Amino acid sequence: MTPASAADPKRWWALAVIALAQLMVILDGTIVNIALPSAQRALGMPDADRQWVITAYTLAFGGLLLLGGRIADLVGRKRAFVIGLAGFAVASALGGAAAGPGTLFAARALQGAFAAVLAPSALSLLTTTFTDPRERAKAFGVYGALAGGGSGAGLLVGGLLTEYLNWRWCLYVNVPVALAALIGAQVFLRDRSGRRGGHLDVPGVLLGSGGLVALVYGFSEAGPRGWTSPWVAAPLMAGVILLAAFVWWQHRAAGPLLPLRIFRDRSRAGAFATMGLATIGMFGVFLFLTYYFQAVLGYPPVRTGLAFMPVSVGIVIGATQIAARLLPRTAPHTLMASGMVLAAAGMVLLSRLTVHAQYVPHVLPGLLLVGLGMGLTFMPVYATATVGVPTQDTGAASAALTTVQQIGASLGTALLNTIATGATGRHSRADSGTALAEAMVHGFSVAYWCSAGVLLLAALVAALTVRRGKPSQAGSKPSA
Repeated sequence: MTPASAADPKRWWALAVIALAQLMVILDGTIVNIALPSAQRALGMPDADRQWVITAYTLAFGGLLLLGGRIADLVGRKRAFVIGLAGFAVASALGGAAAGPGTLFAARALQGAFAAVLAPSALSLLTTTFTDPRERAKAFGVYGALAGGGSGAGLLVGGLLTEYLNWRWCLYVNVPVALAALIGAQVFLRDRSGRRGGHLDVPGVLLGSGGLVALVYGFSEAGPRGWTSPWVAAPLMAGVILLAAFVWWQHRAAGPLLPLRIFRDRSRAGAFATMGLATIGMFGVFLFLTYYFQAVLGYPPVRTGLAFMPVSVGIVIGATQIAARLLPRTAPHTLMASGMVLAAAGMVLLSRLTVHAQYVPHVLPGLLLVGLGMGLTFMPVYATATVGVPTQDTGAASAALTTVQQIGASLGTALLNTIATGATGRHSRADSGTALAEAMVHGFSVAYWCSAGVLLLAALVAALTVRRGKPSQAGSKPSA
């Protein structure tokens, strides 16, 4: 039978549309970080509330991903993609025009909600569009590069827009991008309609989304409040209980929100675990290096954004030029494990930074190794986690993988920030600026060593669980 991808002459243009939408979603996770001080001053936002510009997006995005993935399976992936794009554009325009903090928080939450529909539909469209192994490797190389490198690019774009225009353009910029992707979606994307007779698992939505929202909220509050705060412990406990009930219900639901048969194959489950550990180890780095560049080395916003670009460049090279070329003839676990070892080596180099370090000889090598390692890992993880999934479950599988990435990022940031803060406090002995900077850098160093350990654990998991060849479809079929 001729592969579906070979029958669609517009498939590479479809990849461009999907990539554009995915880049927009990833950028918005970090693009407002550098603009946040300007937005706070313009809107008179209290210090205690400013975190909600970030948290509102991550809560809605992480909490609603499973729902968004199942919506894509029920109404059709292309239709869900278009709905997500249109809603994201409207929410971005609302946030850019915000006259007060409340409107901005609501707009960011709406962005996250529509991103939760857009992201899994984009990944599932990619999965169903490219079925030839070599073309699939190239397509997932591009997708993996964007998924991993978009966060660093968001810092640069946010710095440029904030410094040369104003903070509102960090939101307005999404409108023309979304409109271009909407036009491209109508012209180039192909998809069959939604599943007839399907229904939404409402108890699963309430349990799964509630549990994820509680977990993401608890992790986001752990940094400012501490792990022993009731505002952290209670949501985390509630999240664990709700997700345990969610798993119990998915075993019994007639049309589950997340079919657990997706995880029965060992290679696919290993790819999910590798992604979770990789994001735990990686995402705290952006937070620490932002502080290091600005508070220790004194970089302005644009230079800070530029300083992160080697990570994005490394991810692009690792995913598109190395992993995509090697995957058709190399076992995926070899690429994943090698990538994690490279990234861990980069973390070890970053742990050696001092207050007097220079960018090119001391910072750049570590960033390049981290970027190359993540690119080598993300590409085969995305390909392995989604191959062999029945068509009716691709949205749910894509949403689950993105959820693992989002939860890993939230957990990694909270855990590593706690470790760094504790190490800084123990190392601080004086009130001088130099002594405080040295204590801060020491805290970062301890966190980098912890990141290296998590990444090496990810390498071990990938090596032991992901087999040669693609995951079996048998593990994904519904039980009789």
